[in-house]
Amino acid sequence: MTYAGRRALAACLLLAGIASGADKPQSAPMDAYGFNRLLGRGVNLGNALEAPREGEWGLTLKPEYFAEIANAGFNSVRIPIRWSAHAATEAPFDIEPAFFERVDWAIAQALSHKLTVIINVHHFDEMDKHPAANLPRLSALWRQIARHYRGQSDRLFFEILNEPHDQLNDDRWQTDFPQVLSAIRESNPHRIVIIGPSSWNNVDHLEKLTLPDRDRWLIATFHYYSPFEFTHQGAEWNPASAQWKGRQWTGSPAETAALDRDLQKAADWSSKHHRPIFLGEFGAYHVADMESRARWTRAVARGAEQRGMSWAYWEFGAGFGVYDRDANAWRKPLADALLGR
Repeated sequence: MTYAGRRALAACLLLAGIASGADKPQSAPMDAYGFNRLLGRGVNLGNALEAPREGEWGLTLKPEYFAEIANAGFNSVRIPIRWSAHAATEAPFDIEPAFFERVDWAIAQALSHKLTVIINVHHFDEMDKHPAANLPRLSALWRQIARHYRGQSDRLFFEILNEPHDQLNDDRWQTDFPQVLSAIRESNPHRIVIIGPSSWNNVDHLEKLTLPDRDRWLIATFHYYSPFEFTHQGAEWNPASAQWKGRQWTGSPAETAALDRDLQKAADWSSKHHRPIFLGEFGAYHVADMESRARWTRAVARGAEQRGMSWAYWEFGAGFGVYDRDANAWRKPLADALLGR
């Protein structure tokens, strides 16, 4: 089969697996495309373990959240984790045993509900600001994480670093990430590892990312929040966002064409480099009107699926949340948009 044929088949299989709620490993050996299909439709469990301390940002993980996600029909969870807040700042950079236990619990909850799970290194701000000084620490963190989970299910995936940016530019990231990947491969030679480009995992920077050709257990990722003035209107951490309030996304021909062009960039990169793609984050902040949020979310999710990509919505139950934790209920317009209802 030609590569183009294989990619078309992968897209069909992804859609078929999503439609059936498939989230179990197959009996036949899988390549990275097969594992990407297991990710299917996912949710980020944001604002919990990537806070400086869990609960400081208003969300503490609970067993029922994993059950809700699985029962709704999602296939996977991405768990952002601030390991750097729970590890020594001097070599050998030991991770706190109690924090490992908490992450163990979260992974076990996900797997027990037949959810494929991604853990990453999130908000390691020092690495973005001073990459040369902090590369040894990032490598040491991953060496510990990889060894700790080397016997875990193959439905546990690793993601090296969330949204490299600032001084961790394209050239620096291209130099640094292979060293971290080598630390993982010492104990996990065949586990799926997810890697995205610099500039906040920007789709336009995928072309500047070169993955090691001999490692075929990799999935590429990007994040998507465009148009930013719509998705981040009223976001308190961005002073400029107040003036964006009231922006709508109507699904006009021009808006849809812009979205399609962006997603197609990732699809073209995938075809060119023979790598599966995971859209690791996309979402619109709660200040936007719900009709626009749902319309944009549906367009992104279906557009990604039609191009053979798995995805994870940002996020479960905070400012972008698809789930209302106060009401213990899904926000139906968003959930329906994500799940194709």
